[in-house]
Amino acid sequence: MTVPIPDSHRDLLDQAVHGILTTLMPDGQPQSSIVWADYDGTYVLINTTLQRQKGRNMRDNHKATLLIIDPKNSSRWIEIRGTVAAIVAEGASAHADKLTQLYTDKQRFYGDIYPVEQQYKETRVIVKIEPHKICLDAIFKEPTHSAV
Repeated sequence: MTVPIPDSHRDLLDQAVHGILTTLMPDGQPQSSIVWADYDGTYVLINTTLQRQKGRNMRDNHKATLLIIDPKNSSRWIEIRGTVAAIVAEGASAHADKLTQLYTDKQRFYGDIYPVEQQYKETRVIVKIEPHKICLDAIFKEPTHSAV
């Protein structure tokens, strides 16, 4: 069952805030990477390649977690636990350019971030992560619910 990103934390996916993506290695060991991410209203989108470890991990084991911490307030964060719903190559280069423009002052992923030649050595993909569990903010905050 897909869980929507709460409006209270949607800005962390709409702005240039780096996330920490955790995937599982073939031996079950967690592997974490700093990533650029965005949200299409249903899925969290990660742009990577099938040659990178995180890409291989998500292809082989569909469990993934993304943690994004508000850079202005470290006690405000969102953890998104989910499964990989799709890995698609179509539109991946354009998506990489979109993220490049959001996260940097550059226009093109290949040519501005990585050398143009790199695109011929890798298979760029968009990984669509379906959120199943959302955790928000620091544990030391006061609970917002009241006892009955």
